[in-house]
Amino acid sequence: MKKISIGVCCFNEIKNVKSMYLAIKKEMEKLKDYDYEIVFADNASTDGTRDILRDIAKKDNKVKVILNQTNVGIQRSGANMMSRLSGDAYIGIPCDFQEPPEMIPEFIQLWEQGYHIVWGQKTASKESKIKYFLRTIYYKIIKLLSSTPQYEHVTGFGIQDMEIIKEWLELGDPTISLRNVIGEWGYIVKLIPYTQNRRQAGKSSFTVGKLLTFAINSLVNTSLAPLRLVTLLGFFSSFVSLLAGVVYLVYKISHWTDLSIGIAPILIGVFFLGSIQLFCIGIIGEYIGVMLRRISKHVKVIEEELINFDEEP
Repeated sequence: MKKISIGVCCFNEIKNVKSMYLAIKKEMEKLKDYDYEIVFADNASTDGTRDILRDIAKKDNKVKVILNQTNVGIQRSGANMMSRLSGDAYIGIPCDFQEPPEMIPEFIQLWEQGYHIVWGQKTASKESKIKYFLRTIYYKIIKLLSSTPQYEHVTGFGIQDMEIIKEWLELGDPTISLRNVIGEWGYIVKLIPYTQNRRQAGKSSFTVGKLLTFAINSLVNTSLAPLRLVTLLGFFSSFVSLLAGVVYLVYKISHWTDLSIGIAPILIGVFFLGSIQLFCIGIIGEYIGVMLRRISKHVKVIEEELINFDEEP
C-alpha cells in the first residue's frame, strides 16, 4: 500500500489548523487504497496553535507534529519537515485554505498515471486584484529572465514524487524553490487549473518585505540576467560619460570666454553615476548572498518537540 505524506507549515493559525486537519482527513479517508500521514510544522506559534496540534496528535497517530524552537521562516521549516517524511509522495498545502484540500484526490490520481509532479495553477484568485496583478508581473519577469522553463502562478501546491523531494533537499539551500528548478530537471509536470480562495481566517504572516525577499531570491536563483545588466549598465554609463566629456570639451574650446556651466550639471552627473553604482553593487550583493548561503554551514531548524515520530526516517 502506497503512503502519501501531506505537509502543512503553520504560524499562528489557531483558527484554521483544526479545520485543515479535518479537511485533509476527510479527503484521504475517501482513498481506501492509500496509507497517509499528516505532518504539521509549527514555526513557534504564540496564539495557542501548538496546544491544538498536541491535542490532535494525541487523538490521531497519523498526525505528526514538529514544533520549532524559533520562527525560521516557511522555507527552512518546510525543508526540515520534508526531510522527516516517510511517504512515497508529498503533498504540500498551506494552512489558510487559500488552496482547496478538495483537489488532493485528483492530484493522487494523476500522480498514479505517471506524472512525477502534479501542481495546481492559479487561473484566478479571490484575493486582492492588485496583489494578483503584481504576482502576475513577478511570474512574467522570472519567466522572461530565466534560462530554464518556468511555470506561472504555481506555488508548489500539489503532489511530488518523494524521489524528487530527496533530490531537492540535496541542494542544501531551502531558498531555491522546487518550481524554479524543476524545468531544468526534465521531470513530467501536470498543471491543474484552479481558483485561489480567500484566506479562511486570521492574518497572513507574509508581509510585503517577505514577499519581496522571496521574489528576489527566486530571480537570482534562476537567472544570471541581472549580472549581465550590471555589465551593460557599466558600458552604457562609460559611453555616456565619455560622450558628455567630448561634447563639453568641444563646446568649451569653441566658446572659451562665454561658457559658464556652473556646478549643477556636475552634481547631477555625480548623483546619476552614484545611483547606478549602488544599484549594481546591490545586484552583485544578492548573488554573493546566495553563495554565502550555499557554502556556509548553518542549522536549518532547532526542533523543540517532535510528536508521533516513532523512528528517524
